[in-house]
Amino acid sequence: MTFIVYGDMRFTSVSEIEASRPVPRQALVERVAAEQPGALFVTGDIPWHGVDEDYAVFRAETREWRRQRLRVYPALGNHEFYNCSEADCLERWWSVFPELRSRRWYSVALGSSVLAVVLDSDTGLTPGSAQRAWLEAQLSGLDARVRVVLVVLHHPPVADPIVGDSSSDHKVRPNEATLEEYLATIGGQLRARLVVVGGHIHNYERFERGGIMYLVSGGGGAKPYAVQRSAADLYQDPSFPNFHYLRFELRGASLIGEMVRLDLHADGTAGEFKTKDHFEISLPP
Repeated sequence: MTFIVYGDMRFTSVSEIEASRPVPRQALVERVAAEQPGALFVTGDIPWHGVDEDYAVFRAETREWRRQRLRVYPALGNHEFYNCSEADCLERWWSVFPELRSRRWYSVALGSSVLAVVLDSDTGLTPGSAQRAWLEAQLSGLDARVRVVLVVLHHPPVADPIVGDSSSDHKVRPNEATLEEYLATIGGQLRARLVVVGGHIHNYERFERGGIMYLVSGGGGAKPYAVQRSAADLYQDPSFPNFHYLRFELRGASLIGEMVRLDLHADGTAGEFKTKDHFEISLPP
């Protein structure tokens, strides 16, 4: 079983080369299609703005995904709500992903071994919120056959600060911090292993806390951000920018993860894809 996670593409006109970089964005789309994953999870910010024109670019550039009938499961990001009312933004998102209509968060079973929980970090994750109650019910009633719980959302619960950014916009927010606190209390009680992937920060990061793997995958094509890597960040490669995707494979007693990064030539054209990070998570039998 193979599945891919990545995000922060900001699909928009190819004339926009600052907020979104069309060359790596399109190269990643093509590479993901070539992988032919069993499922593709997106950490949000599919459009640059939640308008018809940007979704039209998404449809055009991901035509191969639909031709191959890839199963695409997106999380809502903050850019899905730019330049439109909340109701209009959601209606456009649901029009592009009609199987999700009326759902802002949901779960997906990948066979009997993997449960993917896709959250909406634009909505409350704090104790007592509707989404938190739903999440607690999902995890408390977990099928005994599930070996991996994949949590996908836009704003990351664990992340390094961005270089030169003193604002709170790209720091870990209280909403997601409470999620990390909750997962820490139940992680040891679950038979399955927890893997949490966020986006929003346009780079790659990897942490492990209490047996839970936390990753940031926001290298889908949006303007890259350099981060101040802490000692806790298990990825210390100085390469930048990190346009990339995450590839996971369930193999025997392990979940194998890889960060596959796109090299760019000096003239800005797309180069080779290389595996820049590799990790293995031991699973229950």
